[in-house]
This record gives sequence, C-alpha cells and structure tokens, in this order.
Amino acid sequence: MDDINTIYYNDFGIVFQWKRCAARDLSKVQLIFKDTGLFLSKEELLKFRKNIKSTFNNPNAYLCEQNSKFKSVLLQAPNRQTSFIMTLAELKNISDLVEGTIFQLGLNRFLTKQKLSCN
Repeated sequence: MDDINTIYYNDFGIVFQWKRCAARDLSKVQLIFKDTGLFLSKEELLKFRKNIKSTFNNPNAYLCEQNSKFKSVLLQAPNRQTSFIMTLAELKNISDLVEGTIFQLGLNRFLTKQKLSCN
C-alpha cells in the first residue's frame, strides 16, 4: 500500500493514484471493484458518473426480472466498448465510489488552492 495514494474506498472497491510506476499519471485515478480495474481521467470519471445516473433512470437498463424484482442492470463504462452487469446493490456501491472520489478530488483541489493562497 506504500505505492498508492488512496482517494476513496468503500466495501465494494477502492480508488487511488499510483505514487510511482510505469502507469503513473497524476491526472488519472485507478478505480478497482470486483475483478475489474479502470484507469480513468477526470473526464472519464465524470462520464462514468453520468452513465451511472442514467442507468438508475433508464428502465431499459434493467435485466433479469424475477418476481417483480430486477436482479441486475447493464452499466455502460466510460468507453463504448465496455459495459458491466451488476446488481442494484452493486450499482449503488459503484455510485458511492465514484461520487466519493469526485468529492474528494474536488476537496483536495480546494484545500491545495487555499494552502497556496495562504503562503
């Protein structure tokens, strides 16, 4: 864990930035959930948040209806070539992971600006 700067995590996954390695790119974050890792820019993270919100509101995204309950949904990744099938609980968890990351990145940016203006 010495090689990463944790940004946000929950029981479903973790988002971090690499401190040093070949994949080091401070403008991107590594989002890990289940058996999946996504290396995302800020724009891709914002697109993913939009896709998550859209999935919550799109009845066509719901799959596998059983006993009047939807067991899974189809979530589009930030790129068009990838999508994920997950339960509603997992969708809520990935939503929390992305929202928490966006909030934390914004807070970090704000605090850095405040620190710089005080010096």
